[in-house]
This record gives sequence, structure tokens and C-alpha cells, in this order.
Amino acid sequence: MANSLPQDLGIDTLCIHGGHSAESNRAHLTPIYTSSTYTFDTAEQAIAVFKGDEKGYIYGRWGNPTITEAEEKIALLEAYGLKDENGNQLQLKAILHASGMAALCTMLMGNLKAGQKVITHQSLYGGTHELVEKILPDLGIDSVIVDFHDLQAVENAIQSDSAIALMHIETPANPTLQCVDLEALSAIGKRHGLVVCADNTFATPYLQQPFKYAVDYVMHSTTKFLNGHGTAIGGVLVGKDMDRMNKGLTKMHRLLGGNSNAFDAFLLTNGLRTFALRMERHCANAIAVADFLHNHPLVERVNYLGLSSHPDYAIAQKQMRHAGAMLSFELKGGFDAGVNFINRLRLCTNAVSLGTCDTLVCHAASSTHMGVPREKRLEFGITDGLIRMSVGMENIGDIINDLAQAIN
Repeated sequence: MANSLPQDLGIDTLCIHGGHSAESNRAHLTPIYTSSTYTFDTAEQAIAVFKGDEKGYIYGRWGNPTITEAEEKIALLEAYGLKDENGNQLQLKAILHASGMAALCTMLMGNLKAGQKVITHQSLYGGTHELVEKILPDLGIDSVIVDFHDLQAVENAIQSDSAIALMHIETPANPTLQCVDLEALSAIGKRHGLVVCADNTFATPYLQQPFKYAVDYVMHSTTKFLNGHGTAIGGVLVGKDMDRMNKGLTKMHRLLGGNSNAFDAFLLTNGLRTFALRMERHCANAIAVADFLHNHPLVERVNYLGLSSHPDYAIAQKQMRHAGAMLSFELKGGFDAGVNFINRLRLCTNAVSLGTCDTLVCHAASSTHMGVPREKRLEFGITDGLIRMSVGMENIGDIINDLAQAIN
């Protein structure tokens, strides 16, 4: 059972065994629990479960055993090797959602109210940008966009606006691979009493653990590297305030209805079993791809945190175990060069997601960030010829050969 596991396991072992509890029929893997509701032996038992005095499941929107295993495994990975203020193993709670955007909505709506503001930065995932710029204002929640590299500007913005209540950090950022200082930003946020959340989708807990820097929440699109196979949409919100997570955030999650389902949770759990091994290959391939692109005459710029030429290289070295599997690069020739490159690919897949076993490539200006006004895109560094690349696990020579023929 999960609670009988040793406390000093490696992260690759946790990927396989973490979060798993013995199932009544002794299935090797937790089955897919598709029941929409659950029964009680007595009225008194139902009362105890509803009150939280007894563990149990009530209704599928509120969770089930398949979902629980995925949640507990992710919580263990984010807490791996970290201690709380008393020197004990850090305890976290994860809430699985139907998508990363659903997890983001639970976090924002569970911590902000009308009249308050969120402070965040440039070059966010397109969906996040549109949410904070187009949806939240209708709810009376505005955003303040600041260059998070400029720590003094962040400090000044918070000091000058008492309505700012939450800081949202996305690092590395999508798709420019900007990397900002989690430790310094979280310290500023905590000094001013802000709630601090970090989107850890690109880095994953294998490469980066924001809870090390005192953030309050971490979120992921589990669709990406955590699942790893492109088989299920999902998101997760992880928090360290157990009372808040078990009460206010759980209530918000259930009422918003952004719950996951047993089948997607099952696929996610199976993906997580190979997560550490996959990340090793992803990262090794990404270094080789970045070196190839960096030396190509038709490539204007490569955004990869493992290259010393990247302006955020030092920050990445400080807070990440490896530069990761994501990169982007600017083709000479702008928009037309980007479109032509996509159309010439033979092996790499033209798709807007990331983190799957195969290499995924997309042209940001015509896909993921089409909804962002061009002047904003350019301001954020998302130029017309920018290609985002999630480096997969294929033979590295095959990946590079495909890129070479598509660029030329």
C-alpha cells in the first residue's frame, strides 16, 4: 500500500509506486472506476462521509479511486525531497481537473474576488493570456502585466496597487522559453501578502519544483509531459495549505464542475509510470536539436535554456535540474518561412500540444497565439517566424534530418 512505502525512494520509483493503494479485488493496477455514484451501508455512514469524518466516495464529480491515485502520485512528485518549516516531508494535496485551464480557473476564482487583481507577466500560454485579459475583467477581476525579469518593476507595481492579490508565474514560458526567477518573485509576493501560483507544465516536477521557493500553488496541464502519450486532456492544481485545499478549493472545484474522469485519470497514471524515464530521453534529444539549430544559417535565434546564449540561462541553471525538452526558434524569412517549414516536415508532427513521445512542432503566429493581437505577440517576443518545438523520443538523427530538409 502507498502508506507502507519507504520515505527515501527515488523520483523514478515514486513515478511507478507512488499514490497506489491496495484495491479490494487485489488488482495489480487501480481499475477504471466508472460509477457515477457510491453507496453507503447506513444513513449514519453517509453522514460521516459527507461530514468528512470517514473516508469514502460520494459522487463521481467529487472524485473516485482512479482519480485519487493520479492526484496522490502528482502530489508526491511535486513534494519530492522537500521539507516543510518543521523539517518534515512536505505534504501537498492535488486536485485533478478536466484540463489545465479548468485547474487555472479553480485557482484564480478560488483566491480572487471582484475588485482584486492578478499580476502576471509577458509571454504566457495563449489560453491563459486570453483568460486574464478577456474573461476575468467581466467578473470584476483585472490583470497587471509586468516584465517579471524586472524585479523592481514588479515590486513597484504591487506597492502602487493594493488591489493586486495574486501573482501568477509561468516559467519556462510558452512559447518563448523565457525563464523568470521563482525564488525572487515568490519572495516579493509573500512580502506583500500575495497568493503565488506557478504553472509548471513546461518544466514538470522532474526538472523544477516551485514549492521549494515557497509558492502557494502549482498547476499543470497534465495533458503534456505527465501523461506523455497525448491520450487524455487533464489538469491538476497542487497546494500546500491542506485546510484550504480540502475545503475552499475543493468546494470551488466541485461547484465549477471542471472534474476529471476515471478513464483519463487511468491513462494519466499509466503515463506517469514511465515519466522519469521519458524525461531523460526528451532532455537528451533536446540538447542535440538545440545545438543543430543554433548553428544553422537560416535560423535567426534559438530559445533553449540549455544554451549559454539564452538570456535566462543563469536563472534556469539555478532553479531547474535540466533545461528540458521544449524550445522555440526564429526562422529567417518571417511568417512565410514558418508556414513553409511546417509544410515540408516529413517525420515531426504538426500539432499544437507538447510533451508526447513524438516530436511536435507548431507555428505559434498561425496557431497557439493566433488569438493574441500581433502587436502584443511581437511585444512578448512571439514573432512571425517563431516555431515552437516539443522534442520527442525518436532517434535523434532522424529528428535532425527532418528539420534539416524542412528548413532548407
